[in-house]
Amino acid sequence: MRKATLILALGFALAASMSAQGGRGRGGQPAADAAVTILKPARVFDGESMHEGWAVRVRGDRIDAAGPAAGIGAAGAAQIDLPGTTLMPGMVEGHSHVLLHPYNETPWNDQVAHDSVGVRIARATNHLRSTLMAGFTTIRDLGTEGAGYSDVELKQAVEQGIIPGPRMIVVTRAIVATGSYGPKGFSLEWGHIPQGAEEADGNDLVRVVRDQIGHGADWIKIYADYRWGAGGTAAPTFSVDEIKLIVDTARSSGRPVAAHSATAEGMRRAALGGVETIEHGDAGTPEVFKLMKEHNVALCPTLAAGDATSQYAGWNKAGGAAEPPGIARKRASFKAALDAGVTILSGSDVGVFTHGDNARELELMVNYGMPAVDALRSATSVAARVLHVENRIGMVKEGLLADLVAVDGDPTRDISATRRVKFVMKGGAVARAYETR
Repeated sequence: MRKATLILALGFALAASMSAQGGRGRGGQPAADAAVTILKPARVFDGESMHEGWAVRVRGDRIDAAGPAAGIGAAGAAQIDLPGTTLMPGMVEGHSHVLLHPYNETPWNDQVAHDSVGVRIARATNHLRSTLMAGFTTIRDLGTEGAGYSDVELKQAVEQGIIPGPRMIVVTRAIVATGSYGPKGFSLEWGHIPQGAEEADGNDLVRVVRDQIGHGADWIKIYADYRWGAGGTAAPTFSVDEIKLIVDTARSSGRPVAAHSATAEGMRRAALGGVETIEHGDAGTPEVFKLMKEHNVALCPTLAAGDATSQYAGWNKAGGAAEPPGIARKRASFKAALDAGVTILSGSDVGVFTHGDNARELELMVNYGMPAVDALRSATSVAARVLHVENRIGMVKEGLLADLVAVDGDPTRDISATRRVKFVMKGGAVARAYETR
């Protein structure tokens, strides 16, 4: 019965996705005769604060009203009771790689160099479904890692209702400095090995940025540093002038730029160059985070990735082993970012670990010192603002898309409630029906 309910819910979600235009009036607003549903949870987290006893009315693919249940008109509406739950905006995953799967299953080098694009897309189809079922209704996917423009094609498949999945913000191939990226480890006689991102330098960066935009990139991603220093240490790649060239070219078409950076110098160059988010920030210093704050650059910390790779390397976390130096360093840098008041975008680097386990990042942010309510904001209203989609998602607010998730319990008191997803709605269509157990 439970399996049948889920299948029916998925079928309804796909049908609703394909017919969504029929339920809208002018300007994308719901038509007057669109289907109306009342959602009645125990409480509503609207993306900023918690409200006990609220209900939400959905008309077509939009939120029609939200407020005290007694004041939400329900005449002619279907009603879905969600007892004991918190209804909140669909969560946002700020740093995903749907075309990767956990590194303890297959190393990154082998995924990029040996797996066919067709196999990787097949895996990604399952990854997208798992992500949506986990309550993440929007993702920013930060690079296909050798799979070309497959992210754009997967995005199209979701938008056309061919496969279930979250809304996708994509960057296509990402951009790296020549010689800095991978796969590596092949005999030098083979010459140039196809890379997991697109190489470019100097003035050629203009052409590459424009080409990725032409292939469907919503954001541009660069690697401001990478493990190409002496002895394999992380070191900066692009100069400040090169980053400014990338940013100016992308900005002329309305595209923001994200920068992978794990070193203080790489982060400094990225912030001065005008990027909007810095990914990872492992070795960030108080001085660098102050610079990020001054330049309005958000941090996407990806705590879960380091947590996962440390365990793959032998850290017995479950057994109570002491934290390795890399984890201690990450804790310190994250605290420095919080102390500096840097905007935090929740993003986990999922793909390094299992898709659908995205809530792991929220739990770690709280464990590392972030208040639970701020962690929730970082995956809802703050995420929407950072990603420039606050006019569509991120709040339980009249006129926004009805991307809504119900979790068992109160996540502002227990962040692990974000794992206990009971109901998922995307664009007014039920993607995961309420489960009583």
